[in-house]
Amino acid sequence: MRLSQMLFVTLRDDPADAEIPSHKLLLRAGYIRRIGSGLYAYLPLMWRVLQKVSQIVREEMNATGAQECLLPQLQPADLWKESGRWDTYTKAEGIMFSLIDRREQQLGLGPTHEEIITAIARDMIRSYRQLPLHLYQIQTKFRDEIRPRFGLMRGREFIMKDGYSFHTDEKSLKETYQDMYKAYSNILRRSGLAFRAVEADSGAIGGSGSTEFMILAEAGEDEVLYTEDGKYAANVEKAVSLPIDTETSRFTSYEKRDTPGTETIEKVCQLLNCSPTQLVKNVLYQTVYDNGITVLVLVSIRGDQEVNEVKLQNELTKLASEYGAKTIISLNVPNLEAQQAWTTKSLPLGYIAPDIADEYISANKQIHPKFLRLVDQTAVDLKNFVTGANEAGYHVVGANWNEQFKLPSGVVDVRKARPGDRAIHNPEQTLQSARGIEAGHIFQLGTKYSQAMGATYTNEQGEEKPLFMGCFGVGVSRLAQAAVEQSYDKDGIIWPVAIAPYHAIVTIPNIKDAQQMEIAQKLYTELNQAGIETLLDDRDERAGVKFKDADLIGIPYRIVTGRAIANGKVEVVERATRNSQEILIEEVTTTLHKWITAATQVKN
Repeated sequence: MRLSQMLFVTLRDDPADAEIPSHKLLLRAGYIRRIGSGLYAYLPLMWRVLQKVSQIVREEMNATGAQECLLPQLQPADLWKESGRWDTYTKAEGIMFSLIDRREQQLGLGPTHEEIITAIARDMIRSYRQLPLHLYQIQTKFRDEIRPRFGLMRGREFIMKDGYSFHTDEKSLKETYQDMYKAYSNILRRSGLAFRAVEADSGAIGGSGSTEFMILAEAGEDEVLYTEDGKYAANVEKAVSLPIDTETSRFTSYEKRDTPGTETIEKVCQLLNCSPTQLVKNVLYQTVYDNGITVLVLVSIRGDQEVNEVKLQNELTKLASEYGAKTIISLNVPNLEAQQAWTTKSLPLGYIAPDIADEYISANKQIHPKFLRLVDQTAVDLKNFVTGANEAGYHVVGANWNEQFKLPSGVVDVRKARPGDRAIHNPEQTLQSARGIEAGHIFQLGTKYSQAMGATYTNEQGEEKPLFMGCFGVGVSRLAQAAVEQSYDKDGIIWPVAIAPYHAIVTIPNIKDAQQMEIAQKLYTELNQAGIETLLDDRDERAGVKFKDADLIGIPYRIVTGRAIANGKVEVVERATRNSQEILIEEVTTTLHKWITAATQVKN
């Protein structure tokens, strides 16, 4: 492609609304153009990148025996109501665009396709002889993000590959899950990216096990905790660890202490000269279930620990049926305004004890009349601990479970693992932290959707059984931007060779020089004929402008038909290293072919 004929406009300054380097660079380099909040046009250079990523994904999926299809973006609400996820996606998470058509039918724009694919399986799969079956698509998805940000990282419209597998049993599902683990690893390796596969929370998708594939980058929204021995890695939402040891309490008898102005852990520990590991803090949450019932949750946890709200939400979701509900709409720490909707009097915030009275909850049909009391495992074995006294300005010391306070029956693991914690698999290993961008996620769904939607098969004995399912997603457009976030410098993008829009760019410093033009045209034609995708910068611009643009758009190899042509050579600059060398004109094609082959070879 000749740049003189291409839709090619670069910007010298960073756009005001771009927050992270990759977003700024893709806008500046003319890869994408913002159309509205969270909505972007993929311009010609970007579309080539996305096609290359899609092709790598397609090849790896096809190699596993998966079959490509295309599913509708408009999805009937009735299918989502069958699975029980309509309220979760339209109210709780609120990420689904929903609409009413002219026939008054309720529809959703698909953020994912579990319901659609399960309905297809329900209609078409009859016998175990048809299994296992794996279908996938590369499709535009939609999410009604509250705050679209970071360009393609968190947009309202994006390109994703999602696949769904069907099996007779869990063993078969796990085999496909492992196949996908390898395929996703291959996708990222072939794309030239540094990544880490980590244990993850399944979220609203559901199921048992799940793994995220994180592209390592400082601007990543996710925190990954891992050990140096390579035997453990997890998203912070899922991570588990051993907390530091508890210090022995210096209090030997129970008493109430005057502790004015000590609403925080730090302040009470300073006043009482105690360790936060000797303290039980009681954190109040308000959760709303999908049937409208609000439940007040009191979590007792060791003073030096924080509550992992994803883990807490998972625990509360398990209890939904006890309140006549299916799922959670919201979970938060209630502010003063929210408290006024259900409290009979002001709560002693900062001084709450594990046994705060249910009488604080007003009589209201939508409010459950009793606190749900949970205790984190870190607080269960504490002896002679410090905690609130249910009275502003007072704490108690030397307290014990089942003496002064009844130990809640709901013992849970809801603490947030953090860097420096000891690893469970080897306490000599400590958790390290890295930032990552989620590019892929694989799930073992089990029978969650098949049971809810009646998708069954007949086994060898003639019995009707629910299908076991897997779900596997890759963010194609997100992966492309994540590659930029992982590799750039002060001058622009540094594309991995495998997914760069073009392999090389031939730059003509002076288009009025007939010899420079002739050699450039010859190389341009020869390289493209040899399968080396090449741009020709034949614009009537200064050489400095062309060099800056080549660096900005990040093409892996720049060929300059400058002064070296007097010696039968051209200058070839590698974008990633800035290494520059003069190569004989007749050797350029073979040299670049060798370099590109080496750069795109997958290393396991």
